[in-house]
Amino acid sequence: MKTESKLQQILDNGQFGVTAEIGPPKHSSSEGMRHHAHMLKEHVDATNITDNQTAIVRLSSIAAGVHILDSGIEPIVQMTCRDRNRIAMQSDLMGAYSLGMRNVLCLSGDHQKFGNHPTSKNVYDVDSMQLIQLLRRMRDEKKFFSGEEIKEHEPRFFIGAVANPFADPFEYRVARLEKKVEAGAEFIQTQCIFDMERFERFMEMVRARGIDERVHILAGVTPLKGWRAAKYIQNNVSGMIVPEELVQRLKNAEDPKKEGVDICIEQIKYIKENIKGVHGVHIMAIAWEEVVPEIVERSGLYPRPKVN
Repeated sequence: MKTESKLQQILDNGQFGVTAEIGPPKHSSSEGMRHHAHMLKEHVDATNITDNQTAIVRLSSIAAGVHILDSGIEPIVQMTCRDRNRIAMQSDLMGAYSLGMRNVLCLSGDHQKFGNHPTSKNVYDVDSMQLIQLLRRMRDEKKFFSGEEIKEHEPRFFIGAVANPFADPFEYRVARLEKKVEAGAEFIQTQCIFDMERFERFMEMVRARGIDERVHILAGVTPLKGWRAAKYIQNNVSGMIVPEELVQRLKNAEDPKKEGVDICIEQIKYIKENIKGVHGVHIMAIAWEEVVPEIVERSGLYPRPKVN
């Protein structure tokens, strides 16, 4: 199903996509987001706008998407199941579309106990799998979640979801990904990849099921600023694997930040050249957006393709 998404045009044309991420602030100013958007707009095809990431209250992802769009980048608005019931979800999604958003990423959302309101109630009226399916239904069948007809101007989003190739049980990861594709996901952004060998095994199983021919997979990469960040992820972040040799390489580097960027670029080049079925990369430079243009240029992914 064709949409007005420029990201979809690039991926459907067989070009290697590049997305990044901009986190809305814990205040009401758009200045920082606009600064990052202007800095990134020639180097990425679209950028995620996170939705109260890590369950911390931030500026609305939809409001942030307006600022990003106005700054020259196509936004990918995240929609989490944690904070909204199905009435609010549909209202927000139609509102986002009316404001010019054309991409949406469907997520469960980090549990509220990890954020700054740990005693708040979660919602989870629908889960991420249901959200994908129901959003596809709004677009393709012109029906609300309830089954009521949308008589005109249905929201026609390019629908995305996420995948974690590293969580256990490992074999279940591909089955869960396939369920999201069958539900209606058209592009997938993966969790940060540090263990390339395990990601290659994941992609082997993806190709064996032909999933890579049914969905656009964007591999998640993250530049690390130093060995302590790598060690923290290794020891404390569930569902992520950081090989010890990567930690030691950062620890032994004269300039850890430069080494972190170099590693990220090496990963992108390796993924693009050696792992079949990957259609792009999603660069998650956490609180380090200014390094994304260098990564894109040195990875040979610049200039970005133009679409009408």
